[in-house]
Amino acid sequence: MTTHHHYVPKVGFVSLGCPKNLVDSERILTKLRSDGYEVVPNYEGADIVVVNTCGFINAAVTESLETIGEALVENGKVLVTGCLGKQKELIMEEHPNVLGISGAHEYEAVVEAVHKHVPIAHDAYSALVPEQGIKLTPRHFAYLKISEGCNNTCTFCIIPSFRGKLVSRPIEKVLREAERLAQAGVKELLIISQDTSAYGVDLKYQAGSWQGEIYQTRLFDLATALSRLGIWVRFHYVYPYPHVDKIIPLMAEGKILPYLDIPFQHASPRILKLMKRPAKSANTLESIKRWRKMCPELIIRSTFIVGFPGETEAEFEALLDFLEEAKLNRVGCFMYSDVDGARANDLPDAVPEEVKQERLEKFMAVQEQISAELLQQRIGLVQKVLIDMVDIEEDIAIARSQYDAPEVDGIVAIENIKDKGLKAGQFVEVRIIDADGHDCVGELV
Repeated sequence: MTTHHHYVPKVGFVSLGCPKNLVDSERILTKLRSDGYEVVPNYEGADIVVVNTCGFINAAVTESLETIGEALVENGKVLVTGCLGKQKELIMEEHPNVLGISGAHEYEAVVEAVHKHVPIAHDAYSALVPEQGIKLTPRHFAYLKISEGCNNTCTFCIIPSFRGKLVSRPIEKVLREAERLAQAGVKELLIISQDTSAYGVDLKYQAGSWQGEIYQTRLFDLATALSRLGIWVRFHYVYPYPHVDKIIPLMAEGKILPYLDIPFQHASPRILKLMKRPAKSANTLESIKRWRKMCPELIIRSTFIVGFPGETEAEFEALLDFLEEAKLNRVGCFMYSDVDGARANDLPDAVPEEVKQERLEKFMAVQEQISAELLQQRIGLVQKVLIDMVDIEEDIAIARSQYDAPEVDGIVAIENIKDKGLKAGQFVEVRIIDADGHDCVGELV
């Protein structure tokens, strides 16, 4: 083997924000690696640092700006990309020394900037990129992004202003990527976008072919095709449009996971209208009942906002009643906070901070009770789980059932695993023996 005497430049990489940002990061990393750069997770040894920022809420903006500052102090050579990149002036004002700024999913711009500031010898290794690209997530699960941007104009959100209108990826491209991931050993695909239910509407649902079959670029066809890979498929950010009813039978048949992540945001029709939510007129409770009838196994995860401008005490109470009745399995809740550039800031009757805080606590207490009761019902059941991590020292494995998405939901801790030869990325059967408000404990069957 010939030895290479030249230096391989190192790129430090920091990724903030949501899974959608993570996917952008992975694409940038894959390209940099195939160009011959080495990617390192710290500032010290790096020749340049890329910060992939988040700009969704003000707290995230602050965190992004602080991270950029830290990278400048620790390293000095910094490129900024991601959602905050759209607010160039803001970044330049605070950190005039950054070398370059690009917006969300402008991969080429980032890679070009790295080449410009840290040139690389062209013979520096021929593409050493693994089949599935570079992943920041463990090998056994992967986020699959099916579209960019969003056609909705929710008043509390500025995502369309920096990620643009909906642009769906043609179905054959998505399916080929999914197939590659499955071949590379991925056991679970998490389907993400800003609005998964709207997938393909911009492409007029154009058809594509994969594995000798024709599929249209739409949610139902995507779910049907992915179910052929024989791995877990989990859908995130699904809005309750009528056609969601079509994928529930696939869940009942065990083709895709019986899991729906639907950001309901509120239960009051008036507040939903002020929020300009899609499907705001849908009778959510009716839909939930209908879906559960079709698929009793169904797990629903959702997010809500309390303290939206104008939210009355009665509307908040109605939200709590909705929770009691809907019995959702997993729920996240945010206090409304002004987002620079969001139209909701201009709505009258802002809710005082302490009232917002109080409502958030009340909301979480009600939901905590519901989640705990639902988890109690799992005790005694035998479930198939996917192992995320094995800790021989502690004699425990951390796993997830079909009901738990990584990082946002709970876990199933498996005890007494010492001599069982368990590995991350493996499916095993466990009996649930205990549960608290969030997580379960299981034993191998």
